[in-house]
Amino acid sequence: MSLAIISPGRNPKVWIDALTFHEPEIDIQVYPDIDRPEDVKMALLWQHPPGYLSTLPNLKLISSLGAGVDHILSDSSIPEALPIVRIVDEKLTWSMTNYVVMGVLNFHRQITRYQADQQRKVWDMSKPEIPVKVGVMGVGALGGDVLDKLSYMGFPVFGFGFSEKRDFRYPYFPKDELKDFLAEINVLVCLLPLTPDTENILNLELFKKCKPGTFLINVARGKHLVEEDLIPALDQGYLSGALLDVYRTEPLPASHPFWDEKRVQLTPHIASVTNPQAASPQIIENFRRLKANLPLLNVVNRPKGY
Repeated sequence: MSLAIISPGRNPKVWIDALTFHEPEIDIQVYPDIDRPEDVKMALLWQHPPGYLSTLPNLKLISSLGAGVDHILSDSSIPEALPIVRIVDEKLTWSMTNYVVMGVLNFHRQITRYQADQQRKVWDMSKPEIPVKVGVMGVGALGGDVLDKLSYMGFPVFGFGFSEKRDFRYPYFPKDELKDFLAEINVLVCLLPLTPDTENILNLELFKKCKPGTFLINVARGKHLVEEDLIPALDQGYLSGALLDVYRTEPLPASHPFWDEKRVQLTPHIASVTNPQAASPQIIENFRRLKANLPLLNVVNRPKGY
């Protein structure tokens, strides 16, 4: 029984070291050098070549190498009955929350403005704080922790999602109340899973419903944002700025207009990166459960997309 790592363009050594630390005898094959495809029962994926899994005739389980699974679900060749699991890691949540809090505080205390003032040798003590109300789209493990931490810091917080939630611990708006949600906030954080319902949700029509000068933080997926709508939304005052960690094409092409847009802050998809040492025990546990025909951990609900 073999486990395959299929993650083109990434060095698999850190994953091999972490997995063999917890299961020294595990048989690991690495794409593209999988010479015994019939032995592969579990595949670890990140941005795999679409259709490739059909070359693994005895595959029984797919595991994402991160919390997201849209890169797997976008492959229509994967059989519906093949289970998919994902990584659930407290360190991922911790890193993501810290990133979002950093972005909120930067906007609230206007650090970018003061950096520009420093370059121009300007001493401006006016309006040192922007009152902030934060709305988080997507209130799962990541979004819920962001809400908890920001609420603890004293910020009014609001949640939005595509399902009904009774007795949610913060004000919550379902999908048919998007306009009401946007009317409450001036910092919009996207942490939605990427599904057919959420792709392209960050578009000019949505930005027009925002309070003038809303600040956008997108740490979910690049395909949530209609990129050509962002600069017009800034120019028209619907948004005052944006902090982006994810993009439709990564790395972001050198010709992309975001590079030269001072109102947009860019980071290279580093808000929350899976730690192999932290994630490998879950992977090994699911590998053992697969062999023993036991219930799996962190199974993805495919219709929901997460």
